[in-house]
Amino acid sequence: MAAEPRRAGGGIGAAIAAAEAKARRSLLRNHNGGPAAVSNLELFFDLIFVFAVTQLSHFLLADLSLLGAFKTALLFLAVWWAWMFTTWVTNWIDPERGPNRMMLGAVMLGSLIMSAAIPAAFGASGMAFAVSYIAIQIGRSFYVSRVMEREDQGAGRNLLRVTVWFAATAPLWIWGAWQDNALVRCGLWLLALGIEYSGPFAFFRVPGMGRSTPQDWIVSGSHMAERCGLFIIIALGEGLVITGASYAAAKPQPGLDLALLNAFVGSFAMWWLYFDMGARRGARHIEQHAAPGLIARQAFTYWHIPIVAGIIVLAVADEMVMVHPFDPVHAQFVAVLFGGTALFIAGLAGFKRISSGNPWYPASHVYGLGLATLLGVWGWLLHPPGLLLFTATTALFVAIAVWEWGSFHGGWVEAMEQRGWWLGKVLRAGIEKRRAARLAKEAAAKAK
Repeated sequence: MAAEPRRAGGGIGAAIAAAEAKARRSLLRNHNGGPAAVSNLELFFDLIFVFAVTQLSHFLLADLSLLGAFKTALLFLAVWWAWMFTTWVTNWIDPERGPNRMMLGAVMLGSLIMSAAIPAAFGASGMAFAVSYIAIQIGRSFYVSRVMEREDQGAGRNLLRVTVWFAATAPLWIWGAWQDNALVRCGLWLLALGIEYSGPFAFFRVPGMGRSTPQDWIVSGSHMAERCGLFIIIALGEGLVITGASYAAAKPQPGLDLALLNAFVGSFAMWWLYFDMGARRGARHIEQHAAPGLIARQAFTYWHIPIVAGIIVLAVADEMVMVHPFDPVHAQFVAVLFGGTALFIAGLAGFKRISSGNPWYPASHVYGLGLATLLGVWGWLLHPPGLLLFTATTALFVAIAVWEWGSFHGGWVEAMEQRGWWLGKVLRAGIEKRRAARLAKEAAAKAK
């Protein structure tokens, strides 16, 4: 009998087999915006940045001047940018595939060199810091652009634009590292970071290559939220390590145990403030948003900068109060304590504003920032004992956490109304008045 002619296309079974073969060859996650698990390699990768955060805290503690704070800020922004862009690409590539593992291993080595160079980054180790940083950014971005181009030319071109932006700033990093003058080095590195940080807002426009679009930034919202939450854990954990080490090394003295208790309670309150509402709502918002890449850019890439920076700076305050708990505060301690508190509260307020979808900042955070300012003025003018100012700041974090918890788990106003308290009626009237004004404003804007 003659053999039956083979059907063109091979049928559904052949198509499924071809799709499965392509998936096996792919180096990408291909989550299409859905869930993506954080891999063990990513957790291992983060250990390098535990070291980096510790180095930054010690760098600031060693030079509590305006210039020292400025240098620390530059180094922190570089460290954050290296970690954040790696987080973006591991959202797309599959860390379990061999070539991707090798690439991430190389980035880990570069990150280790960069972190080790932090103490002398404005001295003898400047070139090591600059070269390792640009090697991380350019090498990783170019590799991922090649990987993505195999399956999606638009996504590959997006990462190629990113590579061009990092390559454009490389001469500034190298030039700055060659300068012996610390101020000149700061200026050149600041210019490089300014260009790099403007890239996402410019959608990485490159002459002749066009610009990226939000459709090129389809991310797994759950993965992005979890990764940033893990970095918050890293920063808080580093603070606890510094606190424990400082307590163990300090000589026995009155107030030392209370200082340790305050440092722990403050860290726990900051954890509560971020993870009770911020992290959950942020994850839900980015997962449900029509343009998750834009939310990842605003809420996670940028608004997490002051949150993490605040935690790092407050870790320095924890260490300082352990040394002489009852000494009158000096200007440097006030600046560190107030600066860290303000950065954390303001950053968290901005993050929660975006993730809530509301046009206003959380009232608990706004009033908390005002009270933090008053505490800073009190410390600056009257020089109270360090432990007393430190305790007041801890109490402020606890108060904000309690306020927010009550607002979102039953509501303080509702509880007062149920009991017939006059304050509940006054607050409710104010809420309704502001709501009516907002609705009227929105209606007028739509009418235009």
